[in-house]
Amino acid sequence: MKRTFWCGAAAMALLQVPSFAAAATACADLKTSGAHPAGVEITEAAETASTPEIPVEHCLVRGKTPDRTGVDGKTYAIRFELRLPKAWNGRFVHQFNGGNDGAVVPALGPTLGGNKADTALARGYAVVSSDAGHDGKANPDKGLAGGAAFGFDPQARRDYGYGAVATLNPLAEALVETHYGKKIAFRYGIGSSNGGRHGLVAATRTPAMFDGILAGYPGLNLPKAALQHALDVQAWSKVNPEIAKAFSREDMQVLAKGILKACDALDGLQDGIVADSDGCEAAFKPESLACAKEGDKDCLSTAQIAALVTSHKGPLNAKGEQLYSSWVWDPGMASNNWRGWKLESPVEAWGKRPIIGVMGAASLAQVFITPPVPVGGTPEDLQRFLLNFDIEGQASKVFAKDATFTESAADFMIPPGADNPDLKAFRDAGHKMIVFHGNADPVFSVVDTVNWYRKLNENNGGKAGDSVKLYRVPGMPHGAGGPSYDDFDFFSPLVAWVEEGKAPGAVAAGVTAGNKEAEHLKETRFLYCPYPEVTRATGAAGSGEDRFACK
Repeated sequence: MKRTFWCGAAAMALLQVPSFAAAATACADLKTSGAHPAGVEITEAAETASTPEIPVEHCLVRGKTPDRTGVDGKTYAIRFELRLPKAWNGRFVHQFNGGNDGAVVPALGPTLGGNKADTALARGYAVVSSDAGHDGKANPDKGLAGGAAFGFDPQARRDYGYGAVATLNPLAEALVETHYGKKIAFRYGIGSSNGGRHGLVAATRTPAMFDGILAGYPGLNLPKAALQHALDVQAWSKVNPEIAKAFSREDMQVLAKGILKACDALDGLQDGIVADSDGCEAAFKPESLACAKEGDKDCLSTAQIAALVTSHKGPLNAKGEQLYSSWVWDPGMASNNWRGWKLESPVEAWGKRPIIGVMGAASLAQVFITPPVPVGGTPEDLQRFLLNFDIEGQASKVFAKDATFTESAADFMIPPGADNPDLKAFRDAGHKMIVFHGNADPVFSVVDTVNWYRKLNENNGGKAGDSVKLYRVPGMPHGAGGPSYDDFDFFSPLVAWVEEGKAPGAVAAGVTAGNKEAEHLKETRFLYCPYPEVTRATGAAGSGEDRFACK
């Protein structure tokens, strides 16, 4: 029996993946074992000793699918890395990576909490990672725009959106089973940001592929979210043409303190966390932070408040209709992470321009609109593109197609049916997914994810929680950290749900050592609750998760 998989476009040949051998195959022999289809090249297969950084003895396999030439004349392939631990637990993880991809990130399987040493590989899982079908360094002549230049090839776009995962997964599974001589017991997908989007896409496009999916702060509507980059840069520039100076760090602390003053106690306890985010939207008025007169301190100017309100509303058309999503007020907006994405990165080569103004601009121009638009590769060029971008006039290009690009960015990036999801096939297969999202995420709005989940719940008769759980993380920006309880583990409850049928409830969390932005938090432990429940204080004495309950 052979398993088949597609290499993305219909123009590419159907590859045949052999069934796993009955007996285990030595690591070095995986190069010639026949576990991979013809044309797939295994470039490395070597026993690897444990190190302080990767404390697991394992077989490291590297390879790539057959080369092809894109319409842009560039060579493309899906490059991958597979790590097979000596002490295997019988399970497999597909590591979905983030950003523009374009590099084979080490296949360690981060479990996405603040403890970076906690990985699926360290837990005994076999893990695969890929570059999603393109080399981010293949266009050095394009400067800072080079990492997104793959967008000039439609197949590379498709692989980036969904094709690479569909192609690589059966190939990786065949190598795993050949090496160990055993069937994989359970399969998981893990990813955050664009990787979280990959998880939602997999649950929709290939619902039989993974028994469990952990999707962190997913870029559900990533092409539409890119419109926010233009909105933000345009809004900040009205305060100061030098975007980093539009809001100082002190200004953002004024905002955070104002949000805490209005909202901290809504959950029953003043502890530095705004757990009742929905209540905060009604309670906090940014105008309350306005300076009475010029020169006042601990306040914001009229222009600054206007810019924040514009950003918070999200991109709108002339009728006031949402082109992406609104956002929420959260003290995590004063975090270094939020600042790096929205206002000022630490990257000297970028002129310290924010990530949205460099990587975000290049992606919007070359990947998320059709046809793609050439853009200069200097920080100034990229910021200028966003400043001049006609948000309402060009928003439709996210959905555009032409003779060359037969799939729009919405087609290849957004999970099919995301505006009216039911995940019926995923649900009926008995598979499970946990989604978590920070309320202070500066890249993808938690409101967008919440709205998706509400519709999913409606389409499942109020029982979406039987197969998908959503957790909101107050204070968390784009990834574990910021003024939040960042030492959490959503992967373990996912595994228990998949393998033991134990539906997850409240998830306890602490603060990782070294997270200075969370030093002001007054509790040692916290609880994250499955949506729509909110973490509320119980009034109990002490300083632990027993002081909270989900209500």
